[in-house]
Amino acid sequence: MKALALAALAGWLFAVPLVSNAQEIISLYTGPVPNSKPSDVQESGVDPGILKGITKPTLEYFKPAPDKASGAAVIIIPGGGYGVVVYQGEGINIAKALAEKGVAAFILKYRLPSDAIMPDKKIGPLQDAQQAIKLVRDGAAKWGVDPAKVGVMGFSAGGHLASTAATHFEKAYIDNTSNTNLRPDFQILIYPVISMRDSLTHGGSHDNLLGKNPSRQDVDLFSNELQVRANTPPTYLTHAADDKLVDVDNSIIYFEKLRHLNVPVEMHIYPKGDHGFIFRHPGWMEPLFAWMTINQWIKN
Repeated sequence: MKALALAALAGWLFAVPLVSNAQEIISLYTGPVPNSKPSDVQESGVDPGILKGITKPTLEYFKPAPDKASGAAVIIIPGGGYGVVVYQGEGINIAKALAEKGVAAFILKYRLPSDAIMPDKKIGPLQDAQQAIKLVRDGAAKWGVDPAKVGVMGFSAGGHLASTAATHFEKAYIDNTSNTNLRPDFQILIYPVISMRDSLTHGGSHDNLLGKNPSRQDVDLFSNELQVRANTPPTYLTHAADDKLVDVDNSIIYFEKLRHLNVPVEMHIYPKGDHGFIFRHPGWMEPLFAWMTINQWIKN
């Protein structure tokens, strides 16, 4: 994924209209970061747009075009196998495209699971995702967001984190004394890792999040196809059938679980494209924009 991202960043920068700029960098936590411990880990990789060593998670806000603003917000969760964060290609470029369509875009720079910085690494990324949802909802008036139109969008391992937020919202892994609703209103999953089960999972994401020998309980808990309920948010899925890194069955099985519980779901599977196809197929967002328009998250 790292090579794919680096190879295509230049093309994406020219392909996406540069009409929206980051308006604000928002710290996720005003006090101590939960589930953290002292370490010498330093964030690195800012120049190539692929980050690691994140200890201070943030949201980066991209303001929507004023004449197109729909009130919807999307929290973008880049991928990277839970080992890096592909911040430029699956973050900034996506935020610009969404903002151009009138969507308030927030890129989540989340902590990667690591025993070096966390007592319990398996819940660290989920804590940051839940805190991001809480911050956007709590600050909805400030950013012109409808708190009933807050979605998550994840790529690859970021898709696992987004789908985790969309299936584990009934338990708060953060301080939520205000009882802010942590359920995303919709989820957009792009070539996502869904499962932690050996038959489906991406090995690097599995090992980075849960370790090499996790308990069956943890595997099942973070296999999000097993966590789908009737109140799971409406879902958009897209994947390439020839994905050699994350098996397309992750999306197909998740789709089937959602469909059987009557959760609104739309899926687009491309016959070719492999993993990270967004860097090679600039038209991939058009079906997504159509879905968002039908659901009134983008103005018609």
